[in-house]
Amino acid sequence: MKSSNESISVNKRIASFRDAFLFKLRDYAQLMKFRLLLLVIFTSSMSYIISASADINLWHLAFLIAGGFLVAGSANALNEVLEKDYDVLMARTKDRPLPAERMSVQEAVIFAGITAVLGIVLLYNINSLVAILGALSLFSYAFIYTPLKRVTPFSVFVGALPGALPILIGGLAYSGSTDRLMLIVLLFGVQFVWQFPHFWAIAWKGDEEYKKAGFYLLPSASGNCDSSVGKISFVYSLLLFPLMFGLHYYGDLTYLALMVLLLMSTHYAYSAFKLWRHCSDFYARKLMYSSFLYLPVVLFVVFIDSMI
Repeated sequence: MKSSNESISVNKRIASFRDAFLFKLRDYAQLMKFRLLLLVIFTSSMSYIISASADINLWHLAFLIAGGFLVAGSANALNEVLEKDYDVLMARTKDRPLPAERMSVQEAVIFAGITAVLGIVLLYNINSLVAILGALSLFSYAFIYTPLKRVTPFSVFVGALPGALPILIGGLAYSGSTDRLMLIVLLFGVQFVWQFPHFWAIAWKGDEEYKKAGFYLLPSASGNCDSSVGKISFVYSLLLFPLMFGLHYYGDLTYLALMVLLLMSTHYAYSAFKLWRHCSDFYARKLMYSSFLYLPVVLFVVFIDSMI
């Protein structure tokens, strides 16, 4: 009987330890904004593969994925440290580990520091330029974009730089990328421009909560949800069309690939146009969903066409 009780007690301690570990892991995933990290890893990896074509260095690709994950995760963690007092005011963020007080600021800062150093070291093992761009991305996102969000809607333009840098970092991680440098720069331009309608659609949907926390992110003169948000989003979406022709020319893409890219850009622009004309939550959501589809399809088309 005693042995049986001891076995049950050990099992309970193991289960308790396992649950505590999983909860802590979940908190770190929230601190690093895991779902956002998946976009960073996807775009940087695709850019590397497109740039390298058949000449993929698996070690460099692994360093890129791990280093990018850690650097971007560190930037996101620092963002949450700096916005802790504002996150508690919004329903969508109040359950994060810092505002919910499941994690101390000290622990989060130490974690961010360790992941930043490890990530930059891993990127440096690819080349020094990639490491410098990784550090620039972290600094600009955490210490320029984050505080600007409460000062001016221009912060979206500042945040678009670190938002698009992963695709440039991925392309430059390939040692022979000078041959396809213009293609990588154009892909960087696509992700840079794509972010504006994408982000403004998200900001429209969360406008009330953002304002509770003092974030004014919409580009309209009033700072509110009005037709000018859709109009400006539409204008920015039109900038994607010359970039598609640039990808066709410098990426040596087929006309079939160009047609798919133009169709995707037309759908994206049309979604922004509908928001301009109808000015409603429904069309802001449609634009947001269109943005989720746009970038992965463009990268896959360029990847498949370049491989063929």
